[in-house]
Amino acid sequence: MELEIQGIVGTEFLHVPVLSREVVEGLAIRPGGHYLDATVGGGGHSRLILAAAPDVQLTAIDQDADALLAAQQQLAEYGERVQFILSNFASYKYTPHTFDGILADLGVSSYHLDQPERGFSFRHTANLDMRMDQRQSLTAADVINEWGEAELADIFFKYGEERLSRRIARRIVERRPFQTTTELAEAIAYAVPPKYRYGRIHPATRVFQALRIVVNDELKSLETFLENAPHALVPGGRIAIISFHSLEDRPVKHGLRNSPLLKVLTKKPITAQEEELANNPRSRSAKLRIAERLGE
Repeated sequence: MELEIQGIVGTEFLHVPVLSREVVEGLAIRPGGHYLDATVGGGGHSRLILAAAPDVQLTAIDQDADALLAAQQQLAEYGERVQFILSNFASYKYTPHTFDGILADLGVSSYHLDQPERGFSFRHTANLDMRMDQRQSLTAADVINEWGEAELADIFFKYGEERLSRRIARRIVERRPFQTTTELAEAIAYAVPPKYRYGRIHPATRVFQALRIVVNDELKSLETFLENAPHALVPGGRIAIISFHSLEDRPVKHGLRNSPLLKVLTKKPITAQEEELANNPRSRSAKLRIAERLGE
């Protein structure tokens, strides 16, 4: 049964799935198998899973209603073979021995960055939002305008790996309140020395990453997912997780390795080949790790 989500996706939810061949091979998809896409996004990986073998069943979850709506449209041809659920992958109820494979593609999608009103990017002027789940109350504006200087410096350093975190936090507190993404990005740029201001990446990049992680409680959600999801695999079932920065990859690496239910299949993470790197720059930082559920 499909979950009907009312709404219109303003821009087509384009999702070029990274490491697609490696994901399909790594999950060892079998005819009649039941798979979980825990971060369905626009449905790119889900489509590949459904097409990989006959009679595949798929449960597709996402905490973003826009994403789920787009996935429903993209996967409509598969009818009742797909069940759509609006949920964060941390709060989803994992029933033991349900899935032959589980996939999670972590991080922010290009759709979120390209939708100005969602406030994930400083390339467009928008309200400081950054909520993946629009039902939650905490926004990036709340964090920036209400949290203390020391607390801001701490999250910029911890979740953005920003070396100038204290300096940036001081400038933000002096200049707030901030309403828009571009106001905040400009204040950050003028908080850092000129040599950083015009460097390879915009000086606001790491702060925006930290805000997104905090607003969506991403690392705690990932920890919960890594703890609960393996229980839902059948013996021999596989879990595949794609991460995009070290703050995600480290807990994935240790979570899979330390789980008593799993055997890790990837000694080192799988990364994109040259052809994919040329066609999809986002794949450059992608790391895929795979583990298999041990027999009972």
